[in-house]
Amino acid sequence: MLTQRQLFLQHNAQTSPEPLMLEFVKAKGIYIYDASGKKHLDLIAGIGVSNVGHCHPVVVKAIQDQAETYMHLMVYGEYVQTPQVNFAKALADILPESLSCTYFLNSGTEAVEGAMKLAKRYTGRKGFIACKNAYHGSTQGAESLMESEFYSSGYGPFLPNVSFIEHNNIDDLVKITSEIASVFIEPIQGEAGIRVADLAYMQALKARCMETGTLLIFDEIQSGFGRSGKMFAFEHYNVVPDVLLLAKGIGGGMPIGAFISSLEIMSVLSHTPILGHMTTFGGHPVCCAAGLATLRTLVDNNIVDGVEEKGLLFKQLLKHPAIKEIRGKGLMLAVEFENFEINKKIIDTCILDGILSDWFLHCSNSMRIAPPLIITKEEIEEACSIILKNINLVVAERPKLKEQRTKLKD
Repeated sequence: MLTQRQLFLQHNAQTSPEPLMLEFVKAKGIYIYDASGKKHLDLIAGIGVSNVGHCHPVVVKAIQDQAETYMHLMVYGEYVQTPQVNFAKALADILPESLSCTYFLNSGTEAVEGAMKLAKRYTGRKGFIACKNAYHGSTQGAESLMESEFYSSGYGPFLPNVSFIEHNNIDDLVKITSEIASVFIEPIQGEAGIRVADLAYMQALKARCMETGTLLIFDEIQSGFGRSGKMFAFEHYNVVPDVLLLAKGIGGGMPIGAFISSLEIMSVLSHTPILGHMTTFGGHPVCCAAGLATLRTLVDNNIVDGVEEKGLLFKQLLKHPAIKEIRGKGLMLAVEFENFEINKKIIDTCILDGILSDWFLHCSNSMRIAPPLIITKEEIEEACSIILKNINLVVAERPKLKEQRTKLKD
């Protein structure tokens, strides 16, 4: 009989030549368990998804209750469905008044696509501006907002009328003109290796968009729902976007995304033509129930209040000559090493030692630290101790490897 790994390779479409091939059978809290029962402390939370931990009981109960009530009834927007309404209202309650109307979808990349259409329809313009080294998703429109041959070499050409600016470069803001429908930006760039925008830059960006009548769209697909130390990263800047994109952490482990704006802006999707944007499964009742339970868990337990302190603890404990820098806010961190070779070796040895991490698409020499927000001080101390132990192992091993390679050359 074929093993699960063999079946995986034969029947599941692969996204890389060498998948990690880790096989897990259970997840709970901040831990994921393999078939042997060994537990692994999860420092990446499914890339910022499991903000309240894996299988949080409140989220699981909400999923169970809704699944027993009803699941899919109709394509999005036609029927009044309580989970959608309640989640949208709960989001409006914690967001500024100008972000009161939500369109639910299945993922972050779908939220990007919907927001692109919304911007063109509302402004009547065709141009977009995005940041270099950004990551917005894997569909054609979302990939058009990413200036990288890594994406375009095999799948281009992408959409025209897209220009790029340097993240955090105020001088580049002159490229935003009255011909630009919207600017897409991550307040904290994720796959670039956690690059945090400056306050002055974000406020200048907002002012320039207001001056040119350009919609400012914040991609908080990774940074939203408490990960940065505030419920939303834009709160660090006293800047409110015209459109907010959410996904990943908002569903407690269930697939859901959203783009959020004012009722005035969002209303353009409903006419000339009608059905300006459609989705069959977006806003799925079970996913919305899970999203509302996730939001309530974060708020009722004051989880976000402790995130900044936990992030600082990681920075304080992870001290080593091999670490060049630790960047980020809250529990959205990047630990930078000299090169990818060292970083990958440290990550691999940590995995063997029960710590799950990875690197970034546009910053392969940095280790990702983005655990569930419920991680405790003691668990952070344990994780850092294991990481430092494995850094020491890798650093001690390098001279030996270099000596072996020199002998082989000779």
